[in-house]
Amino acid sequence: MGTWGTGPFDSDLAADFVDELEGLTPEQIIDTLQGSLQRVVDSDARIDGGDGVEAVAAAALVAGQVSGSGIVIDPDDAPKTELPQLPLFLHVLARQALRRVTEDGSELTQGWVDDNAAIAWRQEVQLILDALDMHDHTGHAS
Repeated sequence: MGTWGTGPFDSDLAADFVDELEGLTPEQIIDTLQGSLQRVVDSDARIDGGDGVEAVAAAALVAGQVSGSGIVIDPDDAPKTELPQLPLFLHVLARQALRRVTEDGSELTQGWVDDNAAIAWRQEVQLILDALDMHDHTGHAS
Protein backbone atom coordinates (compact mmCIF):
# COMPACT_ATOMS: atom_id res chain seq x y z
CA MET A 1 0.00 0.00 0.00
CA GLY A 2 1.42 3.37 -0.99
CA THR A 3 0.89 6.06 1.63
CA TRP A 4 2.17 9.60 1.13
CA GLY A 5 0.60 11.48 4.02
CA THR A 6 -1.59 11.30 7.08
CA GLY A 7 -4.80 12.66 5.55
CA PRO A 8 -7.88 10.54 4.89
CA PHE A 9 -7.15 10.28 1.14
CA ASP A 10 -3.34 10.04 1.28
CA SER A 11 -2.96 6.40 0.24
CA ASP A 12 -3.53 4.21 -2.78
CA LEU A 13 -6.25 2.29 -0.95
CA ALA A 14 -8.19 5.46 -0.10
CA ALA A 15 -7.87 6.78 -3.65
CA ASP A 16 -9.08 3.44 -5.05
CA PHE A 17 -12.05 3.51 -2.66
CA VAL A 18 -13.05 7.00 -3.82
CA ASP A 19 -12.62 5.96 -7.47
CA GLU A 20 -15.07 3.07 -6.85
CA LEU A 21 -17.82 5.65 -6.21
CA GLU A 22 -17.57 7.00 -9.74
CA GLY A 23 -20.65 6.37 -11.84
CA LEU A 24 -22.67 4.86 -9.00
CA THR A 25 -26.27 5.86 -8.35
CA PRO A 26 -26.96 7.88 -5.16
CA GLU A 27 -28.30 4.71 -3.50
CA GLN A 28 -25.19 2.73 -4.48
CA ILE A 29 -22.93 5.49 -3.12
CA ILE A 30 -24.77 5.45 0.20
CA ASP A 31 -24.59 1.62 0.30
CA THR A 32 -20.85 1.66 -0.47
CA LEU A 33 -20.12 4.24 2.25
CA GLN A 34 -22.31 2.36 4.71
CA GLY A 35 -20.60 -0.94 3.90
CA SER A 36 -17.10 0.43 4.48
CA LEU A 37 -18.10 1.99 7.80
CA GLN A 38 -20.12 -1.03 8.95
CA ARG A 39 -17.21 -3.44 8.27
CA VAL A 40 -15.09 -1.58 10.81
CA VAL A 41 -17.89 -1.17 13.36
CA ASP A 42 -18.73 -4.89 13.15
CA SER A 43 -15.15 -6.18 13.14
CA ASP A 44 -13.66 -8.02 16.07
CA ALA A 45 -10.85 -6.57 18.20
CA ARG A 46 -8.40 -6.51 15.26
CA ILE A 47 -9.29 -3.99 12.57
CA ASP A 48 -7.73 -4.60 9.16
CA GLY A 49 -5.71 -1.68 7.85
CA GLY A 50 -7.43 -1.70 4.46
CA ASP A 51 -10.88 -1.63 6.03
CA GLY A 52 -9.73 1.16 8.33
CA VAL A 53 -8.37 3.27 5.46
CA GLU A 54 -11.68 2.97 3.59
CA ALA A 55 -13.68 3.81 6.71
CA VAL A 56 -11.62 6.96 7.38
CA ALA A 57 -12.06 8.07 3.75
CA ALA A 58 -15.81 7.36 3.91
CA ALA A 59 -16.11 9.26 7.21
CA ALA A 60 -14.26 12.24 5.71
CA LEU A 61 -16.70 12.30 2.78
CA VAL A 62 -19.63 12.24 5.22
CA ALA A 63 -18.06 14.98 7.38
CA GLY A 64 -17.42 17.08 4.28
CA GLN A 65 -21.17 17.65 4.03
CA VAL A 66 -21.45 19.16 7.50
CA SER A 67 -21.96 22.90 7.17
CA GLY A 68 -19.20 24.93 8.80
CA SER A 69 -17.19 21.83 9.72
CA GLY A 70 -13.99 22.99 8.10
CA ILE A 71 -13.64 19.62 6.36
CA VAL A 72 -12.97 20.53 2.75
CA ILE A 73 -12.41 17.73 0.29
CA ASP A 74 -9.76 18.64 -2.28
CA PRO A 75 -11.26 18.25 -5.77
CA ASP A 76 -8.34 15.97 -6.66
CA ASP A 77 -9.39 13.64 -3.81
CA ALA A 78 -13.16 13.91 -4.22
CA PRO A 79 -15.24 11.40 -6.14
CA LYS A 80 -15.82 12.41 -9.75
CA THR A 81 -19.51 11.67 -9.20
CA GLU A 82 -21.19 14.26 -6.99
CA LEU A 83 -22.26 12.83 -3.66
CA PRO A 84 -25.96 12.85 -2.82
CA GLN A 85 -27.13 14.36 0.46
CA LEU A 86 -26.03 11.63 2.85
CA PRO A 87 -28.50 10.30 5.43
CA LEU A 88 -28.07 11.01 9.12
CA PHE A 89 -27.43 7.38 10.03
CA LEU A 90 -24.13 7.59 8.13
CA HIS A 91 -22.97 10.35 10.50
CA VAL A 92 -23.56 8.07 13.50
CA LEU A 93 -21.92 5.10 11.77
CA ALA A 94 -18.94 7.25 10.73
CA ARG A 95 -18.36 8.36 14.33
CA GLN A 96 -18.49 4.74 15.54
CA ALA A 97 -16.07 3.61 12.82
CA LEU A 98 -13.57 6.40 13.55
CA ARG A 99 -13.56 5.54 17.23
CA ARG A 100 -12.82 1.91 16.32
CA VAL A 101 -9.90 2.74 13.98
CA THR A 102 -8.17 4.68 16.76
CA GLU A 103 -8.46 1.84 19.33
CA ASP A 104 -5.74 -0.62 20.22
CA GLY A 105 -5.96 -3.50 17.79
CA SER A 106 -6.43 -1.30 14.75
CA GLU A 107 -3.67 -1.72 12.18
CA LEU A 108 -3.98 2.01 11.41
CA THR A 109 -2.62 2.95 14.82
CA GLN A 110 0.59 1.04 14.09
CA GLY A 111 3.26 1.09 11.44
CA TRP A 112 3.78 4.83 11.11
CA VAL A 113 7.32 5.81 10.17
CA ASP A 114 7.65 7.98 13.27
CA ASP A 115 5.65 9.23 16.22
CA ASN A 116 5.00 12.59 14.54
CA ALA A 117 3.23 10.88 11.64
CA ALA A 118 1.13 8.83 14.05
CA ILE A 119 0.20 11.98 15.98
CA ALA A 120 -0.65 13.85 12.75
CA TRP A 121 -2.86 10.96 11.61
CA ARG A 122 -4.74 10.93 14.94
CA GLN A 123 -5.23 14.70 14.64
CA GLU A 124 -6.68 14.26 11.13
CA VAL A 125 -9.11 11.62 12.43
CA GLN A 126 -10.03 13.87 15.37
CA LEU A 127 -10.87 16.74 12.99
CA ILE A 128 -13.26 14.46 11.13
CA LEU A 129 -14.79 13.29 14.42
CA ASP A 130 -15.17 16.89 15.57
CA ALA A 131 -16.99 17.75 12.33
CA LEU A 132 -19.34 14.80 12.76
CA ASP A 133 -19.95 15.81 16.39
CA MET A 134 -20.66 19.35 15.20
CA HIS A 135 -23.39 17.95 12.94
CA ASP A 136 -24.81 16.14 15.95
CA HIS A 137 -25.03 19.40 17.90
CA THR A 138 -26.50 21.50 15.08
CA GLY A 139 -28.99 18.78 14.24
CA HIS A 140 -28.75 19.20 10.49
CA ALA A 141 -26.42 18.72 7.59
CA SER A 142 -25.54 21.34 5.03
